[in-house]
Amino acid sequence: MYDAQMTEHPVSLLKPGEGRLAHATPDHPPVPPARIGVILANLGTPDATDYWSMRRYLNEFLSDRRVIDYSPWFWQPLLQLVILTKRPFTSGAAYRGIWNTEADESPLLTITRDQTRAVAERMRVAHGDQVVVDFAMRYGNPSTPSVIRKLREQGCERIVFFPLYPQYSAPTTATACDQAFRALMELKWQPSVRTVPAYYEHPLYIEALAKSVEDAYAKLDRRPDMLVTSYHGVPLRYLLEGDPYHCQCQKTTRLLRERLGFAKEEVVTTFQSRFGSEEWLKPYTVEEVARLAEAGKKHIAIMAPAFSSDCVETLEEINEEIRESFEEAGGESFTYIPCLNAEDAHIDMMVAVLERELAGWV
Repeated sequence: MYDAQMTEHPVSLLKPGEGRLAHATPDHPPVPPARIGVILANLGTPDATDYWSMRRYLNEFLSDRRVIDYSPWFWQPLLQLVILTKRPFTSGAAYRGIWNTEADESPLLTITRDQTRAVAERMRVAHGDQVVVDFAMRYGNPSTPSVIRKLREQGCERIVFFPLYPQYSAPTTATACDQAFRALMELKWQPSVRTVPAYYEHPLYIEALAKSVEDAYAKLDRRPDMLVTSYHGVPLRYLLEGDPYHCQCQKTTRLLRERLGFAKEEVVTTFQSRFGSEEWLKPYTVEEVARLAEAGKKHIAIMAPAFSSDCVETLEEINEEIRESFEEAGGESFTYIPCLNAEDAHIDMMVAVLERELAGWV
C-alpha cells in the first residue's frame, strides 16, 4: 500500500480509544478515520518462474470462465491433464527471459508498483491523507480480495476500483470487477465502490500514446514505413456476442493516427496472443508483420496500446516472437515502442481519470 501519510501502526495494533469516533465511549473498539481507497487493478503475475509457481498462476488464469468460457466438463480435464502438464515449462522460460532479477519479480509487478507510487504521491499532494492508493492483481499476488480487506481495515469506506485496461473486454475489465465484487461479498461492512470505465478515447491517453510514438520516431535514423498497433486478441465470437473490445481498439488507433497526422496507409491495427484453435480477431500480428515485410514494408514500428505496462506479451511475444516473424520474412528494422508504464504523461492521465471518479467524494 502506498500512502505517504499512512499512520505508523496498522489498525489491528490500535488500542481501545485510539482512532475512535468522536462520540465513542473509551472502551469502544478502535475505528480508523474514514478515508477513500483507490485500487489500480492489473492482470497479474506468477510469484516465480519455476514449474509449480507457473502452474498455480496459469491454473487460476485459465480456469477463469471470463477468459476460457468452454464448459468445465470439457475444459478442466484438458487443462489439468494436458495443458498444465506442459505449459508451465514454456511459460516459465518466457518469463525467465524478461524477469526482473534484481527485484526477483516480473516487470509487470515492478511497473504497476511504480505507477502506484506515482499516483499515490499525486493524490497525497492533492488530498493529503484522505486518499489511500494501492494496487491489486486479478491473478496472483497481491490478490484483489486481500487488498480490498486491507483498505477496509485502514478505514476506507469508499473505494475507486481502476482496472488498467484502456479498452473494455469481458476477459479483462469484467473479470477484474467480478473479483472485486466477490471480495465485497465476504465483508461484514462493505465499502461503497465505484468502478472506472474504459478510457480508450480519453484525450490524455491518446496524447500519451502519441508522445510515445513521437519520442520513439525522433530517435530513429529512418522513419518507419508502418506503425503497427498490436492489441491483445479475443475470440471473434466475443465481438459477435456484443463485446465492445474490437470497436474500442479500432477507435483508439484512429484517434492516435489523427493526433499524429499519419495517413491511413501508415497505420494498421492487429491482434496478438491467440490461444486455441478457434478464430480470433484479425489480422493476427505475427502474420501481418510478415505480410508487411513481404509487401516491401521493411521498416516498421510496433506498439501495444491495450497494455498499461510492459509484460510477457510485449517484452517476449512482441519483441522476440513477432520480431522474428518480421525479420524472417525479409524485414530490416523492427522498432518496439514500450508501453506507457510509469511515464509522466501516463500518470497524468490516470490522475485525471481518478479525479473525475472521485468527484463528490473528496
